[in-house]
Amino acid sequence: MNQVLLYASIILASLSFFLCLYACVRVGKLLNSVKGLEWDTVATLTGDIGTIKKSIQTLNNRINGLNSPKLNDELLQYAVKQQSNVTNINKNNIGG
Repeated sequence: MNQVLLYASIILASLSFFLCLYACVRVGKLLNSVKGLEWDTVATLTGDIGTIKKSIQTLNNRINGLNSPKLNDELLQYAVKQQSNVTNINKNNIGG
């Protein structure tokens, strides 16, 4: 039983060591990739991304609003109302 625990702990420690090395390599790659960036550039990029995101959300809201059944019903009611107004105006002019 003691040997199983010993081998299990050695395997677990080795696995933890290799995962730690893998994490260090990834952090090193990240640091090398952002070496030339300055905080002003990062702030500008963040602001630009926020502006683009808001524009896309506004556009999506407009597109979704155009396809809504509520808008179609309102347009139909408006068209019927306009048509009835035209016929009422024509009836009032008869007999002058």
